[in-house]
Amino acid sequence: MTQTPGVTAPDYDVSQPLDIDFAGAFADVTAEERAHQLAVRQFVQDEVLPVIDGYWERYEVPMDLVKRMAELDFLRDGVDVPGYPKISKMASGLAAMEMSRGDGSVTTIGGVQGGLALRSIVMLGSDEQIEKYAGPMARGEVLGAFALTEPTHGSDSVGLETSAVKETRDGVEGYVINGEKKWIGFGSIGDISVVWARGEDGQVHGYIVPQDTPGYVAKTIEGKISLRAIHQAHIVLTDVFVPAENLLPKSRSFKDTGRVLFATRLGVAWGAVGQAIACYEAAVAYAKQRTQFGRPLAASQMVQERLTKMLATITQMQLLVKQLTRLDEAGQLSGPQASLAKYTCTRGAREVAAVARDLLGGNGILLENRVARHFTDIEALHTYEGTESMQALIIGREITGTSAFA
Repeated sequence: MTQTPGVTAPDYDVSQPLDIDFAGAFADVTAEERAHQLAVRQFVQDEVLPVIDGYWERYEVPMDLVKRMAELDFLRDGVDVPGYPKISKMASGLAAMEMSRGDGSVTTIGGVQGGLALRSIVMLGSDEQIEKYAGPMARGEVLGAFALTEPTHGSDSVGLETSAVKETRDGVEGYVINGEKKWIGFGSIGDISVVWARGEDGQVHGYIVPQDTPGYVAKTIEGKISLRAIHQAHIVLTDVFVPAENLLPKSRSFKDTGRVLFATRLGVAWGAVGQAIACYEAAVAYAKQRTQFGRPLAASQMVQERLTKMLATITQMQLLVKQLTRLDEAGQLSGPQASLAKYTCTRGAREVAAVARDLLGGNGILLENRVARHFTDIEALHTYEGTESMQALIIGREITGTSAFA
């Protein structure tokens, strides 16, 4: 790109929120739910957007923002914790949408800490485990990881090979864990990991493993172009011993692991909506401010058609997540429906991001114009919590009655 000497390139303000709800999908949310949404939006505007590009570019976790999320009660991702107010599923979804509008890594921090690690303990742990960990995790005093995926078992995580064998050491009954995990958020910089391993009964169980336990070795994965403001780890567990009390007693099989994952899938869809909105906001603002051939880009028929296409996609996504969240609140959401939400919304977000990147031209690859960061972060969102292919096969099984995978 070239620039005339002595001429300063214009700055574009693409960070102002648009209250996008073209079809009135959220017109009936309660005052409390709306207040929670707006509180997250304010946090994003005042504290996330001014600093997140720097963290993303430096490949650094924004621990100050993690602390603030805990202070504002945004870290538990809607999980019910004793002593904390309940947050409705709709409020949690709206919060995920607003947080993702700010940054995908920041949303993933809440998803890992609250949606996966904390939820595993609250849903499957003993009263003693909940008392010990839930409050400190909600307050950000203990950072947790959810160690399920393995280097050779991603989509087929049910086939995981990490093992847990009963053993008594120094008079203490417990389990010795051996295996590897990969792509584990907070797995190298946290305090505890919920490690999923196959017991001697052949079933998959969850174990709370302090990350300073001898034999637990975690290396931060480098070279990522997506979600650069949260670190994932490759973990090697070699004869890691944990006492019997660290077993999550309600984790009796992989079906219980699936219950945790099921609870997060709709949240991922909400996050995709938020990232799409961020790209759309930037595109609208840029089109109004950028002048080419003597007139704003917004006056171009082609640009208006692209903006319309983006808005149509976002509106469809909003209506879908809203309806499925209502089903979830009524206890009627099915696994294939949750998969449809994730499948539809991450695909839609990719499409919106691509159109926005193109509309901004060369400026679309600059972090300061927001789209580039979301453009790459959506790629991770599209993959984690079940790839597009796996979601399609889950939905396809529902359609046909025939499973295309084991």
